[in-house]
Amino acid sequence: MKTIGLISDTHGYLDERTFNHFANCDEVWHAGDLGSIKIVEQLESFKPTRIVFGNIDNAEIRARTQENLHFEIEGFQVWMTHIGGAPPRYNPQVMPGLRAGAPDLFICGHSHILRVIRDPALNNMLYINPGAAGREGFHKFRTLLRFNLHEGIISQMEVIELGKRGAIS
Repeated sequence: MKTIGLISDTHGYLDERTFNHFANCDEVWHAGDLGSIKIVEQLESFKPTRIVFGNIDNAEIRARTQENLHFEIEGFQVWMTHIGGAPPRYNPQVMPGLRAGAPDLFICGHSHILRVIRDPALNNMLYINPGAAGREGFHKFRTLLRFNLHEGIISQMEVIELGKRGAIS
């Protein structure tokens, strides 16, 4: 079993409480728009990480991360990217890949909208967007997700609220 901490859209601000919430996680995944190389370094020194860059990320961050990650973990095929769209309106750049072989989990950020939904049109793929953890954007609350993966079963998914968008912890 693996416990995953999922975060996105930090935009240069990483709430220190994230480390407490993800203390028991095996891995931390960041779905882009980190906003600072410092966040990459903090997460990498904390836990094993999987990170994709977002549209605001500079060349230094892009050199250390990837635009798309495709991997297998605990019986799940996972695709993580930053700008993925949302069911049924996916980003036109990812749609051919989704039609060719939808992963079990499609993870993205960008919208700042927390959403977890199955897409029956794509082999019941689970779409996951953790919302935004940073202080910039139009979201009202800063959020994280934490969940378990084990032999093809996802369980104990939790939404963690870090407070209002502009609030400093």
